[in-house]
Amino acid sequence: MGKVLVAALVGIAAALAAERLLAFRNRLNAAREIDPVALPNCQLIKGIEAGSEDIDILPNGLAFISSGLKYQGLKSFAPDSPGEIFLMDLNEKKPKASELRISRGFDLASFNPHGISTYIDKDDTVYLFVVNHPHQKSTVELFKFIEDDNSLVHLKTIRHDLLTSVNDVVAVGPDSFYATNDHYFSDFILVLLEMYLGLTWSNVVFYSPKEVKEVASGFYSANGINISLDKKYIYIADIFDHSVHVMEKHADWNLTHVKTLQLDTLADNLSVDPDTGDIWTGCHPNGMKLFYDDPDNPPASEVPFGRCLRAISVPESAVVQTILVLRIQNILDEQPTVTRVYAENGSVLQGTSVATVYNGKLLIGTVFHRALYCEL
Repeated sequence: MGKVLVAALVGIAAALAAERLLAFRNRLNAAREIDPVALPNCQLIKGIEAGSEDIDILPNGLAFISSGLKYQGLKSFAPDSPGEIFLMDLNEKKPKASELRISRGFDLASFNPHGISTYIDKDDTVYLFVVNHPHQKSTVELFKFIEDDNSLVHLKTIRHDLLTSVNDVVAVGPDSFYATNDHYFSDFILVLLEMYLGLTWSNVVFYSPKEVKEVASGFYSANGINISLDKKYIYIADIFDHSVHVMEKHADWNLTHVKTLQLDTLADNLSVDPDTGDIWTGCHPNGMKLFYDDPDNPPASEVPFGRCLRAISVPESAVVQTILVLRIQNILDEQPTVTRVYAENGSVLQGTSVATVYNGKLLIGTVFHRALYCEL
């Protein structure tokens, strides 16, 4: 009887392990391949060789680019070099990327930039928030941008017990922001276990000097985050759920769920078109390739373009499944339209993480690879 019980328990454990493995592969889109979608008038940005994980563009066309991310489990093309922040002026006929100088006193040697966000104060001061992972910890660095000097002045380092595994931020004041924690754990082995078991313990935190609190939870991996043009809604990408969440922002900074848009790809960072409010996102069609470094089978790139993902009053039942080139339109503009704008097999870009537009120009960034500039 004992042997039968042991055999039964072993069989159940094996079945559960197999089910978790299958679910894990599905969350990574491990079997997905894509057909290319080309864009004309594109060129790689010179000087960016070790990633362009996040990009934020000011209203005047100055684009900040974070580069050199070292992230546990992912390869790096410059493992021994500190990270950098680049600047591009998209008003120039042939814009170039130049590294911004950072003020003395900041620990450049351990600079490991991830998500970024800008905020323009009432006096036109430009603040740059940078997610940093010094020694694989999580901080948010606050800088002031000095345009005349092409430099960043470090103002302070923000640490908090609720900012444990920060991926991205969106600034909502000169010293306040929303931040996504992409994992509950920070230890790499526990992170892998969290992903394998499919735990939905990832969250979003609001930070200000007066108050820090969790404002949304229940994500597989909360990743990119941004805010609508009218400042009423927060957009959150859950990369392993293949979805983008729309959350209403309240006066007390709490968030309530409005709707979820399911995608067929792993959406990373989110950016908002300053003219239309449309959402652009860099995506990983096959997340498994991102984690397994195979030069003969590199991670591909994909940029779906979501028009009118504002959908303020769309009920939950109207959530739309999108597949590849599928475009969904509604005459009342209440349902999202999703269009694939760019897709390729990794021969040009590997591991696309962000796409953002300004005045007919498109920048596409990657986790650890290069960056692309296109004229639409």
